[in-house]
Amino acid sequence: MSSDETLLLESRVFRVVRRLLITPDGKEHIRDIVRHPGAVVIVPLLDDGRICLIENVRIAVDQTLVELPAGTRELGEDPEQTARRELAEETGYRAASLRRLTTFFSSPGICDEQMHLFLATRLTPGEPALDGGEQIRPRPTTWPDALAMIRDGRIQDAKTLVGLLWWGVVEGLGIGD
Repeated sequence: MSSDETLLLESRVFRVVRRLLITPDGKEHIRDIVRHPGAVVIVPLLDDGRICLIENVRIAVDQTLVELPAGTRELGEDPEQTARRELAEETGYRAASLRRLTTFFSSPGICDEQMHLFLATRLTPGEPALDGGEQIRPRPTTWPDALAMIRDGRIQDAKTLVGLLWWGVVEGLGIGD
């Protein structure tokens, strides 16, 4: 925490701090910021070409969301380690190949959480190891079905939208396919 920040809340995963912002016109403004250790999101590509999405019960929005597997980095943990751990915990799959695609901020207006996007391939199935309270179910999905879920709003999670569209557009799958 920098010297110009006041700690408001410290949880197991993140901190909330207050900062004073002085704009070029000399006015002072207060900003509350969530300090987050960062996270990963994984596009798990099965050998048959399907993507292993998950159905994840999210209490914050009182909904079950269709998402890509993801998770928060542990203190000092390399993003690739986090990606391997979270993929195995949430889906049971282990990746022989993991490639970083990009990094992005999840919600930079209020939070410094940086997300690292990975493509996981050459997957070996196994048993998931969910954290306490997690309610997650794997949902292998074809690219056309994932694209349909994006178009019709069944996929609402930002990291999943970024991950799928990055993989589909930037990696050259062709968004209209």
